[in-house]
Amino acid sequence: MNKLTISSSQQAIDIEHKYGAHNYHPLPVVLSRGEGVHLWDVEGKRYYDFLSAYSAVNQGHCHPKIVNALVQQAQQLNLTSRAFYNDKLGVAEQYICETFGYDKSLFMNSGAEAVETAIKLARKWGYMKKGIAPHNAEIAVVDHNFHGRTTGIISFSTDPDSTHGFGPYMPGYKVIPYNDIDALEQTLQENPNTCAFMVEPIQGEAGVVVPDEGYLAKAQALCKQYNVLLITDEIQTGIARTGKLLASYYDDVKADILVLGKALSGGVLPVSCVLANDDIMLCIQPGEHGSTFGGNPMAAAVAIAALEVVKEENLVENAHRLGEVFRERMNQLKAKRPELVTLVRGRGLLNAIVIEPTDDERTAWDVCVALMEKGLLAKPTHGDIIRFAPPLVITEEQLHECCDIIEEVILNF
Repeated sequence: MNKLTISSSQQAIDIEHKYGAHNYHPLPVVLSRGEGVHLWDVEGKRYYDFLSAYSAVNQGHCHPKIVNALVQQAQQLNLTSRAFYNDKLGVAEQYICETFGYDKSLFMNSGAEAVETAIKLARKWGYMKKGIAPHNAEIAVVDHNFHGRTTGIISFSTDPDSTHGFGPYMPGYKVIPYNDIDALEQTLQENPNTCAFMVEPIQGEAGVVVPDEGYLAKAQALCKQYNVLLITDEIQTGIARTGKLLASYYDDVKADILVLGKALSGGVLPVSCVLANDDIMLCIQPGEHGSTFGGNPMAAAVAIAALEVVKEENLVENAHRLGEVFRERMNQLKAKRPELVTLVRGRGLLNAIVIEPTDDERTAWDVCVALMEKGLLAKPTHGDIIRFAPPLVITEEQLHECCDIIEEVILNF
């Protein structure tokens, strides 16, 4: 059978609709090339990317340093599994441990895999170190969380789209309100079998929900008081996205277990990682957890390059500075159309606006379609929220150009 050549966007959409699962609802744009902050569709139209593959391409599309690291390693050694050592993994483990200040790292592939790893680590620690009776460990989580889509992870999701039709659900989780320290303290007081509290420092998928200043620091203090591990899921908020290397740094918090993914590879291939100190990480022994592709030589080489790009190109500082510029522009826009744009929120270059549906029932989706037609790609979440997260390599001139596009669409919507 001859391989099909895609010649138009509609052809690509039609063939994917026919042969692919219908588990996504993409904007009607078919992309074929990317570079830096830009994407091009099949017909050659250029767009600004304001989603960054859900913050996986913080370093920009096809960053030459990261791509070169992948190509060079792919030509030398792809995969050994963890049955043997390879000459790249240890180097990457040292680099990431020294970057974030932990004793040990455990590389996986997807963010969901890393979250599952953190859960297993916390439970094992709870049994071995805290003395929780077997099969009784509980993990506290928050409402509107998003940590992945495995059957284990959706067991503590509060999103009906993630849970409906996929039960039965795994026990062992207590869901409490986000940004509610009193609820956390009550949970830790009432259940001594709690081994961990897992939280996103900023809830990305929920619509860039930023907690009160000091929330994470207070949560960490409670975790220490009750001998509970703090797990921060920084898969979307980490690697400079929020104007700090980690979003938890806004509260001067270093989690007991740190979960990273997405931009850890600059979007080049799936790489995730869990970091912890020896007293936690060494609770898992050989044969108790692993992954065929986790820590493969290509992932190791790419992760180092991706983190080096963040440091060398000052992406933390750029995200912090331009995030303030972006929110200022969006708040000016909100003042002009307060009946349509009801809220602006975010940190660094992870931001969102809340769109009030119009009298003729146009929604955030329709705003995103209009933005697409003007050359800017963003995606709504939860119906009324538009998340804006460009690659962190964006310049101030480019950012203002994008704000002009957003303003034009909103003012004429």
